[in-house]
Amino acid sequence: MGSDGKTEDGSGRRFRTLFISDIHLGTRGAQADSLLDFLRHHDADTIYLVGDIVDGWALKSSWYWPQSHNDVVQKLLRRVRKGGTIIYVPGNHDEFLRSYYGTHFGGIEVVETAIHVGADGRRYLVIHGDIFDLVVQNARWLALLGDKAYTFAIQMNRLVNAFRRLFGFPYWSLSRWAKLKVKNAVNYIGAFEQTLAGEARRHDADGVICGHIHHAAIRDEHGIRYMNCGDWVESCTALAEHEDGSFEIITWTGPQRRVAPTSPVMAHAA
Repeated sequence: MGSDGKTEDGSGRRFRTLFISDIHLGTRGAQADSLLDFLRHHDADTIYLVGDIVDGWALKSSWYWPQSHNDVVQKLLRRVRKGGTIIYVPGNHDEFLRSYYGTHFGGIEVVETAIHVGADGRRYLVIHGDIFDLVVQNARWLALLGDKAYTFAIQMNRLVNAFRRLFGFPYWSLSRWAKLKVKNAVNYIGAFEQTLAGEARRHDADGVICGHIHHAAIRDEHGIRYMNCGDWVESCTALAEHEDGSFEIITWTGPQRRVAPTSPVMAHAA
């Protein structure tokens, strides 16, 4: 990779590492076309798939696998064939892969957790994060109910925004608003971040990189860097590491080939 951070043909951006989570292939809410467009214009030496890439929960109840979802899988496999490294850390929705730790699928390595060593030598625990979600761990039936409710909210969101467009209003995420309202009420996100930061300390890591809650963030808490990839259902975000060890969250806006202006700024590990 050149120092200018461009892909070999100059058509996109190239990074040291990309982290992508919560694609939820196999659901109608997955933004597979946007992800394909993102992957056409972004490359990296190493890509981490940080869980919930394939939604096994949804596929069990109703099979949905359009060509765009298959194209995402094929795109990732081609990256491996061209010499790239892809590491897959399963989440709760693709927990069926947790029986295959230490194996490879088309060259993609499946692991329980990983320690990513940044360009600056800092160590980051890479983990999906669901094992620290008390709802998923202690009330699985409630988690499944919540998953159905979230899918319903996505569908309602399309209807709400169709009316908003008629009256000239910008896009508004009903499902994100509802989720954040509930989770803020119980300080869920803050507790999740604090718990993951504590797990990073237990691994003698300088930070943690996770997914699961569909809320992209880069934050420093008590000497630990917490970074969340976000998702490819609503946010269309990825976490990227530059050659100097700095990180940024990329919010992909589609064929315009640009970073959304609301994306968090690039940040160095503290």
